[in-house]
Amino acid sequence: MAARDLSSRPRHRLIPETPPPGPFRPGFWRSPLRSARLTALLGLVLLIGLPVIAVTGLLSNDAYQPGLSASNALGRDIHGPLDLYLFGWPAGPSWLYALSQGAHVDLGLALFPVVLVKLWSVIPRLFAWPPVDSLAHALERLSLALLVGGALFEFVTGIMNIQYWYAFPFDFPKAHLYGAWVFIGALVAHVVLKFATLRRALGTRAELVGAVPAAAPDAAAQLTVSGGATHVGVDHLASSNPRPQTLSRRGLLGATAAASAILFLQGLGESAGGPLRGLAFLLPRGRTGPGPLGFPVNRTFALAGLRAHQVDASWRLTLHGGARTLTLTRPQLLAMSQHTETLTIGCVEGWSTTQAWTGVRLADLARLAGHDPARERVAATSISLEHGTYAQATLGHAQVADVRTMLALAVNGRTLSLDHGYPARIIAPAIPGVHCTKWLSEIHFAVQA
Repeated sequence: MAARDLSSRPRHRLIPETPPPGPFRPGFWRSPLRSARLTALLGLVLLIGLPVIAVTGLLSNDAYQPGLSASNALGRDIHGPLDLYLFGWPAGPSWLYALSQGAHVDLGLALFPVVLVKLWSVIPRLFAWPPVDSLAHALERLSLALLVGGALFEFVTGIMNIQYWYAFPFDFPKAHLYGAWVFIGALVAHVVLKFATLRRALGTRAELVGAVPAAAPDAAAQLTVSGGATHVGVDHLASSNPRPQTLSRRGLLGATAAASAILFLQGLGESAGGPLRGLAFLLPRGRTGPGPLGFPVNRTFALAGLRAHQVDASWRLTLHGGARTLTLTRPQLLAMSQHTETLTIGCVEGWSTTQAWTGVRLADLARLAGHDPARERVAATSISLEHGTYAQATLGHAQVADVRTMLALAVNGRTLSLDHGYPARIIAPAIPGVHCTKWLSEIHFAVQA
């Protein structure tokens, strides 16, 4: 039997061969700046910086539950199965959280312009036609959608959090954590799929020599690669019908670097504080008041919805220690042994401040309540006079046993102001500022599992 000629059989396609008008047409994207090498250079910067952001972000999540570890996280109030705790958060050095979270926020701000320019550089490939031509291509496109969506979600919500603009209807730490895992997974898949392409593009010493005509998108173009060899291929990011050039690629990279530097200095001013705080003129914690009490606060007394009668002479601090309950007035607390420690408050928004705090050691209060942190793994839950998200926080044994952790009654030689937590607040080394509970009313001590 003679073989049948299958070349003339009509082909039935779910997706038309001819792309629709608009961004799917090769000639729609006309910028002369796009190229595989430009995208590769931007990708290399992100490949170096994004893992640092991811690791410091996961460390921040660990610090939010300083009493948890792999052995005791089950059954606790955690975010879910991906809320992993590999070790208990340490109590030192005192600036640990401020450094980790400052790096997370500062680098995140600096890389945001790079992310935007990188997305701009690959937009033509997002509208490639056909959108899917195989199962492998479909998986690659899915990973790309998760990567782009995850990156935009993490960066945008993170910057909104820095600016205290909570326009989203969800819990930020929980959503940011799960968004991070989606982004990390998609980033790993993308790097595995595209690393060879990245290496080839970075090896290109000259930009595209021959333009690819619109009528022949598969036509070859010559690229000069490292070593002087000539490679034949197509730069699918280069426009087939470019507009006249008004800015060089070096100019685009320079502008991106300048934007990144400005945003990095903003974050550095807030995270480093001190004389550098003035650099953060665009951020909420870039300006402070004069005097020993003129350092930043997140929530003021008025914003917390508190009233003066709640912190007058009738105020009491109640200590709970299992079967024992003890109530102390502020004069009684002042009559106890006072200690002064220079400690840093580091906040999830990236800013930090270092001050000299004076008060009663938390370990001494634990002993009054019937627990000895030197012999027991004692945790402490502090409860504020305010209600809502910031009403309480739990410190693990490492923090309770540390001699620098205290119930602060004064700062920089002055009585606490209302905005800084009067009549008493928690201050501890290496923990997020949200755990340094202000306007205390109760402390519950318990043996940690």
